[in-house]
Amino acid sequence: MEVVIVPDAKAGGELIAEAMAALVRRKPDALLGVATGSTPLPIYEALAAKVRAGQVDASRARICQLDEYVGLPAGHPESYRAVVLREVVEPLGLSEASFMGPDGSAEDIVGACEAYDRALAEAGGVDLQLLGIGTDGHIGFNEPCSSLASRTRIKTLTEQTRVDNARFFDNDLDQVPHHVITQGIGTILDARHLVLLATGEGKAEAVAQTVEGPLSALVPASALQLHRHATVVVDEAAASKLKLADYFRHTYADKPSWQGL
Repeated sequence: MEVVIVPDAKAGGELIAEAMAALVRRKPDALLGVATGSTPLPIYEALAAKVRAGQVDASRARICQLDEYVGLPAGHPESYRAVVLREVVEPLGLSEASFMGPDGSAEDIVGACEAYDRALAEAGGVDLQLLGIGTDGHIGFNEPCSSLASRTRIKTLTEQTRVDNARFFDNDLDQVPHHVITQGIGTILDARHLVLLATGEGKAEAVAQTVEGPLSALVPASALQLHRHATVVVDEAAASKLKLADYFRHTYADKPSWQGL
């Protein structure tokens, strides 16, 4: 696993955005998997700036979704589809036709999960999948003890997650969905390149367990240890519990060869 330690979130965003831009230059129709939340915003801002500056032509790039709420009506502003369209697709100047995601409003949710897995495969697979990480080591909505071979499926949100997300629903807990569709760990591992960004001291323990701990369903992100090309980008705070931090600084800080792989 490649671990790149950067000074702050902005530097991490710029580094990953350049890796994505390099991929799109090599493969204009690359399928880019995106995540929601505040952590990846510096990536999207930096990538959009490169598009505006003419440093990369992303017009043929495709975007796919990591997870989605179940039960929100089509067009709901807090559906993850709407968020990705707002924060990624529109700033990059892409059309909605470039976007792929699971149907969280389908009558047959299990069928919708299976259909999304098939659609990703039929699209040629994800070239680069962005990931965040929870303080408990979850990726996507794969909570601790999720199967490391799991595919796209429906999951029940914990009460704490619903409380945390209530701020996006006018602080009204009753509006927060109880279920989500998430790519499973096995689905995530199908991507050709996994890039996880973590910032802040609150993520330090999860990062250490992911990178240096044992492979364990208790820390779903540790499944990245199985991947042939996984890159973890962390700021100094999130790297603070890594025993091999000095090694990672020496090995990767001035050698970002992972961008061109």
